[in-house]
Amino acid sequence: MTRVAELLARRRSVRAFRGTPVPRAEIEAILTAARQAPSGANLQPGRFIALTGAPLAALTDALTGAAAAGRPHVSQYSYFPDDMTPDLKERQRAAGYALYEALGIARRDVAGRRAQFARNYRFFDAPVGIVVTIRADMGKGCFMDLGLSMMALMLAAEDRGLATSGIGALANHGDVAAEQLGLPGGEIVVCGIALGHADPDAPVNAVRTERLPLAEYADLRGFDES
Repeated sequence: MTRVAELLARRRSVRAFRGTPVPRAEIEAILTAARQAPSGANLQPGRFIALTGAPLAALTDALTGAAAAGRPHVSQYSYFPDDMTPDLKERQRAAGYALYEALGIARRDVAGRRAQFARNYRFFDAPVGIVVTIRADMGKGCFMDLGLSMMALMLAAEDRGLATSGIGALANHGDVAAEQLGLPGGEIVVCGIALGHADPDAPVNAVRTERLPLAEYADLRGFDES
């Protein structure tokens, strides 16, 4: 197995972190690696705003406050399908059930589920929170290129012994994040990324979601069976 294959197999979404700080030099190296991802016409769309300490605390306070107040979601792009088909819904439910089971949260424990979801807005208490943004006038292909950069970022972090978790929920209150960060007009919040040292003793970090068998998502033609 190659080094890249090992990193891909090892990487997982981590939702419990140690408080160990991550040096600026480490973050700079990871973000530099992220920008090496392929980019159509070399547009290199999107930005990564990395926060720690007081700036991160101010952002999480603003986000958790908005969520607790029941502020309406204002995501500026569609993350999930408008009409989720049964097979996709089943995958979503299975992932949720695995997460809540690891945390000991019963299926009917609405308060417990809400409390766990609210941890998204605290970047799961990671020492580094990254806000991912993109210009609103970028095309769908640019979102794809940004996703490639995010994957490169996560693998670069994994290579350095650090863990990550993407946080799509951050876009629910993208306007709050944009105001807190002073983003220019026309720049939208895509998601967040929690980054830090994983807590190896946290049950939630043992959760692994299953991936589809190759035959369900790939069609190989003209190849030998060998």
